[in-house]
Amino acid sequence: MALNLNDAIQACWKRIDEGQVATYIPALAKVDPYQLGVCLYDVDSGKKNCAGAANVRFAIESVSKVITLLYAIERLGLAKVEEQVGTRQTGFAFDTILNMEITKETKPLNPFVNSGAILVSSLIEEEDHRSPFDQILDFTREICHDPQVTLNEEIYQSELRTGDMNRSLAYYLKAKETLANDVTTSLETYFKQCSMMVTCESLANLGAVLANDGIAPWSGERLISSDAATYAKSVMMTTGLYNESGTYSVKIGIPTKSGVGGGLVASAPKYGIGIFSPALDPAGNSVAGLALLEMISRELKLDIFNY
Repeated sequence: MALNLNDAIQACWKRIDEGQVATYIPALAKVDPYQLGVCLYDVDSGKKNCAGAANVRFAIESVSKVITLLYAIERLGLAKVEEQVGTRQTGFAFDTILNMEITKETKPLNPFVNSGAILVSSLIEEEDHRSPFDQILDFTREICHDPQVTLNEEIYQSELRTGDMNRSLAYYLKAKETLANDVTTSLETYFKQCSMMVTCESLANLGAVLANDGIAPWSGERLISSDAATYAKSVMMTTGLYNESGTYSVKIGIPTKSGVGGGLVASAPKYGIGIFSPALDPAGNSVAGLALLEMISRELKLDIFNY
């Protein structure tokens, strides 16, 4: 690998000052913004290259939407999920309902805005006395190849106390007779999935499964279908960075999903990438993290349109 990740982190470090942590969630407001870590998983060689705060655990937040989407597809089938949620971009903030109001849609525009993610979470039903969240947690540990993924109770309680906008979205979906489960269970599942603790390496493993067409490169076992992997990457490319998705599709050219905990998961040809830096831009994306991902994409020529 020609790119030195430690040098890349140093080059992007100053960008941290351009953002701020997610203060609207009190538990996240306490996170040290001056952190930047990365892990690259080379699917062909099986080698990982990590640097900086690569092993620091942080709240997965909206990156969990990718995992829950994949789990819902595996449980219910792609056709069923597509019936419930669209794949269109939205020019509005991730926690708004305006897209449905303006377009008169009966379903959320995509699974990565909060209304769509809450709906997808509601599709998971209790099974064998296992709650929807317990199923998602087990699946997360498997697809991230990380048995240490756990629920952070403090962050979960913080999400519960401050999640009134998400409550309004859930009740709106219920009023539209779109929500598949009851509001309380749907929100509990959603808030808990966002409060799971992961590392850059966890997310690099997830990105590597997607890059490897749904097959875990560490074992050769198929974890998700090829259709699920392709679908998730397509939606990540077009809607994974909220209303900045189009901008970064041009600048970076890699399917990516962000979370307000500062995480980024990216799936490039033959690479899974996990990045963490908690200082965010106004859209909710990691400022230094995206700068680092752009540098990695450029230096390693990972842009999927680079042919």
